[in-house]
Amino acid sequence: MKTKPDLRLSTLINISFGFFGVQIAYALQSANISRIFATLGADPHNLSYFWILPPLMGMVVQPLVGYFSDKTWTRMGRRIPYLLFGAAVAVLVMCMLPNAGSFGLTVAAAMTFGLISLMFLDTSINMAMQPFKMMVGDMVNEKQKTKAFSIQSFLCNAGSLVGYLLPLMFTWIGIKNIAPTGEVPDSVKWAFYIGAAILIGCVIYTVAKVKEYTPAQMAEFREAAKEEDKKIAAEDTNADKSALKYALKVFFQVGVVQFFCWAAFMYMWTYTTGTIADTVWSTHDTASAGYQDAGNWTGALFAVQAVGSMVWALALPLFKNNKIAYSLSLVIGAAGFVLVPYCTNQYLLFVPYFLIGAAWAAMLAMPFTLVTNAFEGNPRMGTYLGLFNCTICIPQIVAAALGGLTLKALNSVQGNMLILAGVLLVIGAVCVFFISEKRKALKNA
Repeated sequence: MKTKPDLRLSTLINISFGFFGVQIAYALQSANISRIFATLGADPHNLSYFWILPPLMGMVVQPLVGYFSDKTWTRMGRRIPYLLFGAAVAVLVMCMLPNAGSFGLTVAAAMTFGLISLMFLDTSINMAMQPFKMMVGDMVNEKQKTKAFSIQSFLCNAGSLVGYLLPLMFTWIGIKNIAPTGEVPDSVKWAFYIGAAILIGCVIYTVAKVKEYTPAQMAEFREAAKEEDKKIAAEDTNADKSALKYALKVFFQVGVVQFFCWAAFMYMWTYTTGTIADTVWSTHDTASAGYQDAGNWTGALFAVQAVGSMVWALALPLFKNNKIAYSLSLVIGAAGFVLVPYCTNQYLLFVPYFLIGAAWAAMLAMPFTLVTNAFEGNPRMGTYLGLFNCTICIPQIVAAALGGLTLKALNSVQGNMLILAGVLLVIGAVCVFFISEKRKALKNA
């Protein structure tokens, strides 16, 4: 019975290389959405509502990509057609979004244009992002999964590093970082343009280098995985049901951890700029040079987070116990969140955001390692991974919907939202230890 072979390091890198470009787009969106809409005229108490749309689109798009790509077999592959289409749309929309305030529209019309552009951007990013996770699930054996997702996490954070720093880099070379009231600065516009070019280049590289397994090969791998589960369960007649029961159990257990983690990061993306504009630059005026400097510095801090995440991604495969690695990472990140509002020096802020990177590295690697291992051999893995994206999207939607009310309850101090994020990560770290282990679960099924 043929099993998935060990892949060379270069192959593992090629499978996820396009993720570098996709993550540049995602980083530009994450670091600049609150800044863009605040610049267009949004009230701080309403900022979180603009963040409902991205995860909502992800919750719709990624399960559909998973479902249909499970049934797709073309000369180009199974997942790659969706990757290419999503990347192409993302490139077009990245050139539109930062221009929302540049067409002489009213504030309401500019925000509407921005929201529509954001909807298409996040839809296309989700369509381009999900195939990378699915290709790891399809092509990498269980032994190499942690390594493969750690490589993906590393490339993801390297892309984030570039995306977060682009506006600051363009400001340093002389591109204007201020603009008339209601318009987005040129430094942000050019960051989106260059990010779009890098995105399509990286995706084309992966398409050229990666050849997905054929339907016949995938069928052989599924049969081999079923045989292994039968051995573990020691009861052939119940093996398939036991394996699926265990996999769904892990799906929901990891989903609980995901809820607290992604709610925490939603508040970081939404309130970092406002927090540091207040604590470091002492301003709430979104048209001021200080606020725009804070916006650039948010990108720098998120870049530090990406560096911390890349460093920690290299450490994750060294842990023998995935759950200990996962939980410890979240606790380290929680400490970083709690420290942010107490750092009044812009450079001192590097410390908490470096710590937050540990949590981000684990969030990118560990959930998908646990879930793809649980569903190993299941022909509908893409569908399940698409549905698993709901465990990323739902907490963001809930956090965004409650953001305005929560901010008011916390005295309208945006820094308090980051302390709350730290508390949420600690709860997630505790929940990690309730995730079932495969061998024990199948033997007891």
